[in-house]
Amino acid sequence: MRTLIRLELRDLQPLDWQEVAQIYEDGIRTGNATFETGVPAWEQWDAAHSAIRLVAELDGKTAGWAALTPSSDRGCYRGVAENSVYVASWAQGQGVGRGLLEALIARSEAEGIWTLEAGIFPENKASVRLHLGCGFRLVGVRERLGELNGEWRDVLLLERRAGVVA
Repeated sequence: MRTLIRLELRDLQPLDWQEVAQIYEDGIRTGNATFETGVPAWEQWDAAHSAIRLVAELDGKTAGWAALTPSSDRGCYRGVAENSVYVASWAQGQGVGRGLLEALIARSEAEGIWTLEAGIFPENKASVRLHLGCGFRLVGVRERLGELNGEWRDVLLLERRAGVVA
């Protein structure tokens, strides 16, 4: 008999920060999620991710989060944002990332965002597959873009234009 798992997506609230920060920290520890080496304080994270922020719960437990960061303060780029999607290690492979990214895409388009960008380490194959499966396309490779733990890392640049059917 198969157990049904209930996934609920909702707006991320300040009270979610402790669980969200833990999932973020776990992603940082993998070395393949971000150039960040530590989780910022809520105030800093909150200011940077002011557009759309979502949290996923699997059977009532925080399983992941997704957020948009505006690409620029310049008015001409008001419809361009970079997305972040993080899934708790225990919840990976259960559709949490896809649910979050699809909801983020729908909300962003409804709010007039015409381009979503993602910068992903090539080694993060699950994230690359997720984004390609949700209508993103590979724009290029930013070679040796930044240094993490003494190693220069490439970053794949992916983008998705509004109205793309995945």
